[in-house]
Amino acid sequence: MITRPHQNIKKPKKPMSFVRISFWHGSLILIFTIFISRLFYLQVIKHDFYQKVALSGQLKQYDIPAERGIIRAHDGSNIVPIVLNEKRFNVIADPKLIKDTQKTADILAPAIDKKIEDVKEQLSHNTRYEILAKKLTKDQIEKVNNLDLIGVFADEIPVRTYPQGTLASQLLGFVDDSLVGKYGIEQYLNKTLSGTPGRLKAITDQKGVPLLAVGDNISIDPIEGEDVVLTVDIGMQRQLEDILKSGLEYAKSESGSALIMEVNSGAVKAMANYPTYDPTDFSKVEDSRVFTNAAVSSPLEVGSVMKPLTTAAALQLGVVNKNTTYYDPSRFKVDDVTITNIEEDGGAGTRSIADILQLSLNTGATWLLMQMGGGTINEQARVSWHNFMVNKYGFGSLTGIQQGYETGGTIPDPNVGFGLNIQFANTAFGQGMTATPLQMGAALASVINGGTYYKPSLVDKTISKDGKVNIVAPQIVRSNVVSKSVSQEMQELMQYVVSKNNLSAVRSGYSVGGKTGTAEIPKKEGGYYNDRFNGTYIGFVGGKTPEYVIVVRVNEPKIAGYAGAQAAAPIFSKLSNMLIDNFNISPM
Repeated sequence: MITRPHQNIKKPKKPMSFVRISFWHGSLILIFTIFISRLFYLQVIKHDFYQKVALSGQLKQYDIPAERGIIRAHDGSNIVPIVLNEKRFNVIADPKLIKDTQKTADILAPAIDKKIEDVKEQLSHNTRYEILAKKLTKDQIEKVNNLDLIGVFADEIPVRTYPQGTLASQLLGFVDDSLVGKYGIEQYLNKTLSGTPGRLKAITDQKGVPLLAVGDNISIDPIEGEDVVLTVDIGMQRQLEDILKSGLEYAKSESGSALIMEVNSGAVKAMANYPTYDPTDFSKVEDSRVFTNAAVSSPLEVGSVMKPLTTAAALQLGVVNKNTTYYDPSRFKVDDVTITNIEEDGGAGTRSIADILQLSLNTGATWLLMQMGGGTINEQARVSWHNFMVNKYGFGSLTGIQQGYETGGTIPDPNVGFGLNIQFANTAFGQGMTATPLQMGAALASVINGGTYYKPSLVDKTISKDGKVNIVAPQIVRSNVVSKSVSQEMQELMQYVVSKNNLSAVRSGYSVGGKTGTAEIPKKEGGYYNDRFNGTYIGFVGGKTPEYVIVVRVNEPKIAGYAGAQAAAPIFSKLSNMLIDNFNISPM
């Protein structure tokens, strides 16, 4: 066998072109794989994220305000609007859509009556929603729209209007720029009046206008608010405001309140304070205290207008009767404090229950409190009188009237604290406690209407947009505040006071009763000013029976004489005569 020597046989090399082709082929596959992977990542895995980013400049959510309910009031036999809605427009900008802020500001500022530099500064904010102007009229917003500016658009808003002007402004309150009711009826019934806002989630164009044809838009219709009809009579309200203002000017007083309430329902027919404000320009008011309805939110030491209520309590408890007489020493010493009367009390002597009211005897009110304790001021007297003030007359608690910021006032505890006997002696003639004019009116109504305490109310009914009517019936809070016989006696006693002290209120064939109050103003550090007083008056007017209660408050009058008699009583007289002359009170 023949063998051949081993030979190294070399394989032929691949051509260079083939190597290059393979390299680029692999590279292309790698690049394509990366591209596909990235595309998958972007379009599938991160789809939602980038869709949100892409739409963030055009996808907007809008709250659609519900039309706020109209507020109406009585005008004789008619019911007329007192608060309406009007369409206005805010100018809104989306700064991120505006490329040239200077140019936009130059064009837009004159149309919205603002400085160019102020508009430019707002357009520089890092936000998607910038309010440039508020409450423009239709004509004004058309000028803006005609500018055709990218990133600038109009937002329609409802604005409250007042066909009766400033009438009853503190009773009504207002609606702020956030469409929230503030003060008065607007605050208390905000939920009822405001309804439920709708919602629009929409793709918009560069001008912020929703593209309604886009299928992904979401639209929820708003539910309109309910209309409210007040118990207030517009004619009565207007005359009360005029009489109050002129009376305060006569008394040289800077502020005061007055109200008229139906005796047998608790319905408030008129209520006003002075000074007042224009609700269409509420933003221009510098002192926010003018917004509050002081008749329900500003308690005061009421003074001698408390004496009829003290008398009614003593009569109801049976510790005195209408014809009771007693010896009045013209001064009592209680807890080392001497209680005295005004100079015109006539000095010490035998007095009657009618004298306590007609002469406004502090000592007489103190004596009535003593009788509640069996002849002296003690725990029994304090608890008995406290029970009447709190549980019968409702002092120290809210009445629940439909007003924002109502205040309940303060009544001392009969068993806690120091100097309890003098504290309660003071409350018997309206010092050392506080109540609002509304609370005083509601309490007196219960005393003279036979003993029924009605919840004070400003709402007659509400009406939904589908026409459903919800009548707010008079609400009895408690019965038997006093007996019918005591009620009749109190009517006669208060009529006697008017016949002696306030002849301008006396009208033949009509029953008019009342009581003045002159209350010392307390110091913050304790004690009372000896030269500063508030004047009050509480009373009623009617025919065979009382129909209306009237309460008047005059803050720090500068007129000479007693604040109650010289400042508050004339206002009461004009109001009672106005009711007799203009509002169909049937004579006896």
